[in-house]
Amino acid sequence: MQKVLFIFFLFVIFCNKAFCQQKNDSNIVVIQKAKDTTKKKFSPRTATIRSAIVPGLGQIYNKKYWKLPLVYGALGTTAGIFVYNVKTYKRLKAAYINKTDGITTNDDQVYYKYKNLSAESIRTYRNVFRQNVDYSALFFVIFWGLNVVDATVDAHLKSFDVNDDLSLQIKPGYSPMANTSGVSLVLAIGK
Repeated sequence: MQKVLFIFFLFVIFCNKAFCQQKNDSNIVVIQKAKDTTKKKFSPRTATIRSAIVPGLGQIYNKKYWKLPLVYGALGTTAGIFVYNVKTYKRLKAAYINKTDGITTNDDQVYYKYKNLSAESIRTYRNVFRQNVDYSALFFVIFWGLNVVDATVDAHLKSFDVNDDLSLQIKPGYSPMANTSGVSLVLAIGK
């Protein structure tokens, strides 16, 4: 361990002396920012609009086809639950009206599952299913909104650099910004 530290310090001292002697204007490198010539291939606005109009179209635009079953599964499930709740609510509403109208001949028109229930029980079930209709419609809108948000975020992240060209390097040398020489830890991100 001591040999490694000794060699490291010799290396630092050698680099320090070597680069200190070369302090002239020819070593200063001017870095200019190059204009980003890459055109944004995926527009978040386009993905948002497409996904808001037709669910899943934003995911198709972003080429994330594997998300389509998730989008249509969520929206289809909530739509199916909504239809079931509306159908049951209408049956319970008709059964409650027929039970409470005072005409005994209308009792035969009550749906067969609700014939043995009292009018008060039918009214309670009707109110529960009316609430479930509202909740299922709310969840449908929420899942549609999540579909739009997913398409927008995915389009924004298309230009995010996720390559493996990230590294931490130890570089000895002269620093023109600090006007000194020494050892630097350099985190190189990208090319």
